[in-house]
Amino acid sequence: MNDVIIIGGSFAGLAAALQLGRARRKVIVLDTGRPRNRFGHHSHGVLGHDHKPPLDILAEARQQLARYPAIRLVNARAESVSGAIDDFCVVTDDHENLKARRLILSYGVADQMPDVPGFAESWGTSIVPCPYCDGYEVADQHWGVVWSGPQSHQSVRLFRDWTDKLTVFADGHDISPELRADLAHRNVPVADGRIVEIAHHKGHITTVNLDTGRNVAVDVLFAQPRNKPSASLHESLGLATVDTPTGVAIKVDERRQTSMPGIYAAGDLATPFLPSVTQSSWQGAMAGIFAQQSMLA
Repeated sequence: MNDVIIIGGSFAGLAAALQLGRARRKVIVLDTGRPRNRFGHHSHGVLGHDHKPPLDILAEARQQLARYPAIRLVNARAESVSGAIDDFCVVTDDHENLKARRLILSYGVADQMPDVPGFAESWGTSIVPCPYCDGYEVADQHWGVVWSGPQSHQSVRLFRDWTDKLTVFADGHDISPELRADLAHRNVPVADGRIVEIAHHKGHITTVNLDTGRNVAVDVLFAQPRNKPSASLHESLGLATVDTPTGVAIKVDERRQTSMPGIYAAGDLATPFLPSVTQSSWQGAMAGIFAQQSMLA
């Protein structure tokens, strides 16, 4: 029997595998090869890997894991999970039955693109979600902010560290008179109306087009589309979740354990706020360490 099966082989899953492999625990990592940030050209703010393509970082990580004989990387999707602590069973899409004492769920989330022409085509190039990931490269340019609720007001305040050229797109949301007054005080205009098209050239925005007939030119657009877990295994297991502004996340305790003993979660799947490569790697490492410690005699 394996010690741990890790479902999801991006940054969180591989970080967990590294810790477990170094502890000489028998580990299988199941991965579909579709990380969330595969649309990004570069990954930023990752110590030692700043400005490197995320797929290159992952490829290098897999090469490094190859020196640990206890780690097995499998290109497969987990179709079902059953069992309980010390006796879990995972069935893959190629009908392999795998057994393990512990599970780590790190299969991430998938961003749900709105039905707006040009949005998906610009995602990861000039439409991005995180200023810490991409803000430095577009500092002092004209940023657009898609309003998603009162939390967007904090984004406007935050973004001023990178640029003083901001436009808020209401996108059909009601912005209170008090918040509008504060935005005006900060010299941040509000473009009312719904976004109906992102005009772009090879993913680089030219204008954000509104149903009012107005077209607003910006250099980059910050948006937080809804997302959903990349698999439904947590639902079949009945794991507790928490609501986030953009979707749901698996609920974990201070040791990364879910509501079911023996199952741990890490990465975007278990991150309610501000996901990042650094945070996913840290969470994965801790999930691996805590899973290992839970198996001590």
